[in-house]
Amino acid sequence: MSPSQSVADLGEHALIARLRARVPTAPSWVTLGIGDDAAAIAPQPGEQIVLTTDSLIEGVHFDRTITPMDAVGHKALAVNLSDLAAMGAEPRGVLLALSLPASLAMTDFDALAGGFLALAARMKTPLIGGNITRSPGLIAIDVTAVGSARARRLVTRAGGRSGDALYVTGSIGAAAAGLGVLRAALPRAALDADLADCVARHERPEPRLRAGLIASRSRGVSAGIDLSDGLADAVRQLADASRTGAVIDADAVPVHPGARAWAARDGRDPIAAALSGGEDYELLFAVPRRRTRAFLAAAGRWGGLAVTRIGLLTKEPGVWMDRAGRREPLPAGFVHF
Repeated sequence: MSPSQSVADLGEHALIARLRARVPTAPSWVTLGIGDDAAAIAPQPGEQIVLTTDSLIEGVHFDRTITPMDAVGHKALAVNLSDLAAMGAEPRGVLLALSLPASLAMTDFDALAGGFLALAARMKTPLIGGNITRSPGLIAIDVTAVGSARARRLVTRAGGRSGDALYVTGSIGAAAAGLGVLRAALPRAALDADLADCVARHERPEPRLRAGLIASRSRGVSAGIDLSDGLADAVRQLADASRTGAVIDADAVPVHPGARAWAARDGRDPIAAALSGGEDYELLFAVPRRRTRAFLAAAGRWGGLAVTRIGLLTKEPGVWMDRAGRREPLPAGFVHF
């Protein structure tokens, strides 16, 4: 293949064949995979099918001038798997729809596909179908992920109750800081370990599937949501769906050290910046007091992923942040419009 070859040189059917050749044999629950008008899967008895879809649009979610195409492919799948993780669902298959400019280099196509398929293989999520079409200019990546969960173990946003504690996995603020680093055009080789990790978390977020599955199966959580648009937004959405209020302890929020340093560099409040920054893709759980022991025991099986108690759902309406005994409104999260 010539380095100058574009996707238009191969055409739609050859691109699909090229992608299909890289997909491993589908697992037993996929009864009809790539090659027909639609895919088919057979869920286990007593399970519910869980569906989620998301899009990555060039110029909105990624910039090809600062982000490698394999990272774009990774992220396109990761953001969908994060939704399944929040629900406590196990991935069963994924559909990929690509809108590509005719001039896109085949090297970029292969890198995008490689990042997507590498994460799919690691997360045991087979690519079972999709579509490729021509775009008038920008790349658009649409992914639909299919999962399954036991009906009584499906975790929603609406199950929280006043008095439930709020726990968050990992640390927050890294992805937004990583984007800031890339936009500042700092040389990657010159970044310290913390800032380099922020860039990695922006480009290649890790969906917390293991944590979501184990937490749901332990029945230790009453509600959950992933942090796509920031922790503050997730707290607000979970509280609204559960018809409660919430109070976050500012001192307890696990801000990533690189995010803390990046905010300080610009003279911003690191806690507020981390709360409002999006794309962390950690998980926020509401945990009833009587289920705390079961939840923490389950968290011990997450493979070293940290979990931090950051607040409480309340009977009183509104979402607040407690900072040294002073209550203030929780910052807004990321919004598209």
